[in-house]
Amino acid sequence: MLFSPPGSLDATSLQSRPGDAAALLGGLLDSAMDGIITVDHAQRIVLYNRAAEKLFGWPRDQVLGQSLDRLMPVRFQRGHAEHIRRFATTGVTSRRMGDGTVIHGLRASGEEFPMDASISQLNTADGKLYTVILRDVTERVRAQEERSAFAAAVNAVREEEKTRVARELHDELAQSLTALKMDTMWLRDQAAGAPAHSKLTEMLAMLDHTIAATRRIASDLRPLLLDDLGLVPAMEWLVHSFVQRTAVACELSADEALELHEPYATAVFRIVQEALANVAKHAGASEVNITIERLPGRVSLAVRDNGRGFATGAPRQPHSLGLMGLRERAVLLKGHVVIDSEPGCGTCVKVDIPLPDGGTGS
Repeated sequence: MLFSPPGSLDATSLQSRPGDAAALLGGLLDSAMDGIITVDHAQRIVLYNRAAEKLFGWPRDQVLGQSLDRLMPVRFQRGHAEHIRRFATTGVTSRRMGDGTVIHGLRASGEEFPMDASISQLNTADGKLYTVILRDVTERVRAQEERSAFAAAVNAVREEEKTRVARELHDELAQSLTALKMDTMWLRDQAAGAPAHSKLTEMLAMLDHTIAATRRIASDLRPLLLDDLGLVPAMEWLVHSFVQRTAVACELSADEALELHEPYATAVFRIVQEALANVAKHAGASEVNITIERLPGRVSLAVRDNGRGFATGAPRQPHSLGLMGLRERAVLLKGHVVIDSEPGCGTCVKVDIPLPDGGTGS
């Protein structure tokens, strides 16, 4: 019997009653909350539980014996076949699919949806079987997308505010200070007494320092070159400023015609700015190379230094937020960041950001 008194249902008794074992297995599979699908070596479906029926919308009798391709979008079918082929050769019993990212399924209605998936393999007398355990993560992905959209909106507002403040500092405060300096120079030239002349000279020096500080703060907030002349001139200014401040040689390689619209131009500028700030603070480098290029469908950039490097797997320092901020800026635009570094071998930060329509990000 399927339901027996405690202690009466064991492996030996089930082996002697294969029908009961099959019924128990079927009951366990159909009570699972996750979709469970088993395919043979030819990727034909041989097991499909009740949760999978709910997940994909296909009744069991319409998918058993069919190709697994029926349950996935066409654009993922070739990649899935290659994934299974590689998995079969690893000898690993089970692992998560998708390298930690979601994969996509196809419902009977034609709707695509995201899933978490893990896969296992088992050698049997009839050949190798692959079992996939699936979970619909539509709500989780939607929540992540909403958070990303909110973060992108907040970032855009922050950049707009920085632009406004930088403009005010540059156009209002700096110009007013310059006018005040000119009036002070006139007073100094008119002053007959030595004490007044000396004091006004000191005031002029202080005004020079204040004007320079105001312009520096405005540029740090938002380089107006980025808005007025575009990305490459702004990058050239950033490199020049970095070299002046750190005395570290820095070379920029970028097509003069490279243009990106917002928010992509700002993202690239800020990512390079933060990478250079990390070099100045931590690398101890004597040379930095920056490469920015537009490739089909994406913009790619790399910042390489010959500094001390670090172990990428080591715990992050408590107050080291630069690389984390750099990653977040890229992720907001669905970009990808790779940091390659070893102690004593320098660091290379590589970033790829997809562009809408393969163009300038307009």
